[in-house]
Amino acid sequence: MADPTERAPASVRRPASVVDAHHHVWDLSVRDQEWIAGPELAPIRRDFTIEEMEPAARAAGVVASVLVQTVTVADETPELLAVAVRNDLVAGVVGWTDLTAPAVADELHRLRQLTGGQHLVSVRHQVQGEPDPDWLLRPDVRRGLEAVAAAGLAYDLVVLPHQLPACTEVARRHPRLTFVLDHLGKPPIAAGARTPWATDIGALAALPNTVCKLSGMVTEADPAAWTTADLAPYADTVLEAFGPRRLMFGSDWPVCTLAAGYEEVLDAADELTGQLTDAERAEVFSGTARRAYGL
Repeated sequence: MADPTERAPASVRRPASVVDAHHHVWDLSVRDQEWIAGPELAPIRRDFTIEEMEPAARAAGVVASVLVQTVTVADETPELLAVAVRNDLVAGVVGWTDLTAPAVADELHRLRQLTGGQHLVSVRHQVQGEPDPDWLLRPDVRRGLEAVAAAGLAYDLVVLPHQLPACTEVARRHPRLTFVLDHLGKPPIAAGARTPWATDIGALAALPNTVCKLSGMVTEADPAAWTTADLAPYADTVLEAFGPRRLMFGSDWPVCTLAAGYEEVLDAADELTGQLTDAERAEVFSGTARRAYGL
């Protein structure tokens, strides 16, 4: 891999075909999104559909996407699978199911048998909201993770920095399961802090069954005043730790719109990966997501 401290000129562009490995949709008339609370999130407290995102994504060269759950409600996953059936931009779905349920294996099988079930590629839980920093290591959770692995799915990690050590330990204990770290583990970009986050990222990346999403950075920075220079130290850290073959781009639309438009997020990712070779950039913008999620 090229030296991550060397930024490429702005003329370097991403590959023509891009996979957006992380975005959302929701319909508030179907279900409230209780996490969208407070004045800072008011701009996204409305409906967002795949049809709204699609023109911007297609114009930016996105040929496939991964639609990710937002709430811990069982009914949401079949709804997301239906979106994938309706719109061929969506190649994969990261759903939710209760990992601690005794019948979790049966539920995963049921989801795979639904219309659109072939699009289920991973499972996620809002671990970031769990008060126990070792929630992932609970015996009932680990039994659920074994069921996820047996179903041939990946597992997405949406966590805060202090939960990264538990991510490393659970990934070590479940070597046949691919763990996908969302949003770089949400480092404190706005504060400019990198310790102990960077050390914990290195420990997680040392395990071969882990990959990371280059996503969610613009909203972890100052949404009103971020620059790519603010993001660069964090992008460089995960590039160095995981390498391009275990790093994938995600827009985090529409959450990203709190800080940047769709094209702007892609442009930032262009600049942050500009030091890579064409082959390495193809991995970040397509290859890694296709392998990790079996798209």
